[in-house]
Amino acid sequence: MNNSQSPFIPKGKADILIVDGRAKDIIKNLKNLNIQVISTIKCENLYDAISYHPDIVLHPLNHNTLIVAPNVYYYYKKILKSTGINVLQGEKRLEKQYPHNIAYNVARISKYAIHNFKYTDEKLKFYLQKEGLTFINVKQGYSKCSTAVINDEAAITSDVSIYKALKKTNVDMLLIQQGFIDLPGLNYGFIGGATGLLSPKEILFTGQYKDHPDKLKINNFLKKHGLAPKFISNKKIIDLGSIIPLKYI
Repeated sequence: MNNSQSPFIPKGKADILIVDGRAKDIIKNLKNLNIQVISTIKCENLYDAISYHPDIVLHPLNHNTLIVAPNVYYYYKKILKSTGINVLQGEKRLEKQYPHNIAYNVARISKYAIHNFKYTDEKLKFYLQKEGLTFINVKQGYSKCSTAVINDEAAITSDVSIYKALKKTNVDMLLIQQGFIDLPGLNYGFIGGATGLLSPKEILFTGQYKDHPDKLKINNFLKKHGLAPKFISNKKIIDLGSIIPLKYI
């Protein structure tokens, strides 16, 4: 694994995208781009709003290795069997109430892993340490949901604790206002959960953010870092628990 690069940044174009299984229109639009899409299944132990969110139930250790919550491990082991993607079983079973549902929701950028490490799955922590990553502890347990990785040196968040922590590093951070992203069943969703990189130069958005008060800041930040936004729906932007890219071995 390349220590300096987040697994959320594919090397070249992604071969597979893992997407919330309820997002039928978005899955159809992605398949029209000739991309293999893995639809998540419901994790029955979680509350409904996040029960299909990939970044809640799994974490990509690298571009072709996943660690998955025991609750849904066998589904991903089976469905990814023919792809050559390695699927490891985590230790922590997810439960409904926060903070018992955040064990795998770790943000990664550059050589940093960002999470509330008090609640991170121990096996995931072991592998992250093995990769020589620097741990940045924050209060926000939904760290990946809250962080849109732009490239290895840049990210967008609405979470002040993540913003402040990464500002102390070499990462170029854009802080945006909270809200203005749909998450059915909750007040609002997060920018990280509404995005995913298709390639190092293309970022997927789950919908339109034209009503976001910081839309121009977002556009300028993407332009600054040479990234082209791809909107995979004409509807309003929605938090789907991240679009997670993978590559074949």
